[in-house]
Amino acid sequence: MLPAQSARIILIMGVAGSGKTTIGRRLATELGWPYHEADDYHSAANKDKMGRGLPLDDYDRAPWLAAIRAALDDSLAAGRSAVFTCSGLKEKYRRVLMDGAPGVLLAYLATDLETSLARVGRRKGHYMKAEMVQSQFEALEVPTDALTIDTRLPPDKILAEIRRTLAL
Repeated sequence: MLPAQSARIILIMGVAGSGKTTIGRRLATELGWPYHEADDYHSAANKDKMGRGLPLDDYDRAPWLAAIRAALDDSLAAGRSAVFTCSGLKEKYRRVLMDGAPGVLLAYLATDLETSLARVGRRKGHYMKAEMVQSQFEALEVPTDALTIDTRLPPDKILAEIRRTLAL
């Protein structure tokens, strides 16, 4: 079955603390679309590893990315637009999520280390610890094919820019 041409997926990516969850949830609410949080697709083993302050490697991430891609494909096949989040730090991860998936639009929430550390440091009860933020910046391959937005802007301005640029 071919995906409905009208179905669109907004994939919001960035390092920990870039605002993916905040922006993704608000965008989905504004659009009336389902929201898919990347953290929900991590295995218990991945969450435990990150909770101990250990960064994930490509082996750890492979089933996580596959699960996100399956959900993305399900949405497209059903003709349902949706908002997804995923750190998508490396180009090869983004290829897993986007190659051969028509209607997927990438929004990169660009931030700096200081802002990311401050935001992650304020989280309570989340497995991603501030000491792991540096490893995310080290792994990050900045996308060249995405809408890039500075996350130091207020959320309302970020949302307006996404909606304006992606004609939503």
